[in-house]
Amino acid sequence: MRTFIGGFLLLIASLCVGEGREITKSLSVQGGNWGTWGQVVYCPEGSFADGYKMKIEPPQGFRDDTSLNRVSLSCRDGTTLEASGDVAPHPHTKSFGTWGPMTSCQRGHFITSFALQVERPQGSDDDTAANFVKFTCRNITDGESYVMMQQPGAGYWGTYGPWSESCPPGSAVCGIQQKVEPYQSILGDDTELNNLKFYCCKHI
Repeated sequence: MRTFIGGFLLLIASLCVGEGREITKSLSVQGGNWGTWGQVVYCPEGSFADGYKMKIEPPQGFRDDTSLNRVSLSCRDGTTLEASGDVAPHPHTKSFGTWGPMTSCQRGHFITSFALQVERPQGSDDDTAANFVKFTCRNITDGESYVMMQQPGAGYWGTYGPWSESCPPGSAVCGIQQKVEPYQSILGDDTELNNLKFYCCKHI
């Protein structure tokens, strides 16, 4: 019971403040079954995510497939629109695949929701879990959302689930958290990235 209460209080705290920022909502979807959640990484204060890139391993033939393994966000100041760097959890952890190009919202627009393509558990066959991710963008304060995704828009295996909730008006995605399965050895079935969470910050 003590562990449950402590975890609940930690969740409430994370929704109230993230590295000095006011969190308005956390965004989540149904992901893969394996791995553990890492640390939340935030854009610099006053900045929001306006683009992303993915680290993907191509099909390996008769060898172990992992597909989508990491996601990195590009950040931009919400007022000046100056670029403020990239954020990616687990930057120094070994993973398979290579980074693709950055895909960005229209200038002055920011990420507000996401959908994840996931392969269901394959039993004794090769599991890959998360395969691709896509986002919606809009102006922080108002305006219509539109889909922003890297071509070809889908990964090798699995299907997209429903869209997450969206950041409330006056906020946009500012933080990312990844659920990653550690290396399973040369004989194991690696899936690497299984799920993602994103955190919305208020634009002050």
